[in-house]
Amino acid sequence: MATKDHGSSIKDDRQYERLREQGESKEKAARIANTSRTTAGKRGGNSPPYEDWTKDDLLDRAKEIGIEGRSTMDKDELIEALRNH
Repeated sequence: MATKDHGSSIKDDRQYERLREQGESKEKAARIANTSRTTAGKRGGNSPPYEDWTKDDLLDRAKEIGIEGRSTMDKDELIEALRNH
């Protein structure tokens, strides 16, 4: 299978295509495909897991990134929505 060129906005076309085939959104696939593998692990891990956050904190974070329907979600649904955004 030939890899499609997605232009200069996507750094790793092959990874982008694999993520899209797995059902990831264009936004999430692009975000992952454009993350440098050498720096990705260094940036993460400083925040406590979502399970330790209060529902209000989860709602604030969901609002920041624009998750629709957040006001009717319970804590577990907010966590899932945030992880899958």
